[in-house]
Order: sequence, then C-alpha cells, then structure tokens
Amino acid sequence: MLNTIKSILGMGPKADFAELLANGGIIIDVRSKSEFGGGHVKGSINIPVDQLSGNLKKLKDKDQPIITCCASGMRSSSAKGILKSAGYTNVHNGGSWMNMRKFEK
Repeated sequence: MLNTIKSILGMGPKADFAELLANGGIIIDVRSKSEFGGGHVKGSINIPVDQLSGNLKKLKDKDQPIITCCASGMRSSSAKGILKSAGYTNVHNGGSWMNMRKFEK
C-alpha cells in the first residue's frame, strides 16, 4: 500500500535519466517561454505545461522515453500526468531543470 502511494506521488524508484536519454529519450521543459529563455538544459524542448495538450503532435512516438522538467517539479508532475493520460507510456518527472543539467547533450 505504501509503495502504491509513493508511486502515485512520484516518490517511487528513481529513473535512470542518463540511460533513458541514451536510449532516445527527450527532455521537455514545461516552463514558460520566458523562463526557458533565461536558461535551460541543452537539447531540451520547450512546451509550456498550459500548452502541452495542444502540442502533443510534436511528440509522435508514444513509447519514446520522455522526461519532463520545470523550475521545481510541480509543473513537470502535471505534465507527466497529461502525457500519461494521452497514452504516452514512458514518461518520467525529472523535477527541476537545474537538476537535469547534468544530463545535457
């Protein structure tokens, strides 16, 4: 029961982001365009969370590893939920974009 609750809250086992990226994964930064312009992970794609549902066509492969990030992890968690609800199967919340910088391409 506790593991189920942790999984729902995104506190389950940590994903190996380096491995996901090495296997064709992408980073989607869901902050605003101005936040993204102020700094971001090289190679990441900016799709603000409030525009994500309308831009799913940019993410053609529903099985491709996708890592979402934002400023703190809150919006990226919402983005993960949007993508999962739309049928994307391999979505991970990377949390803060600053934390994801160690995986820059």
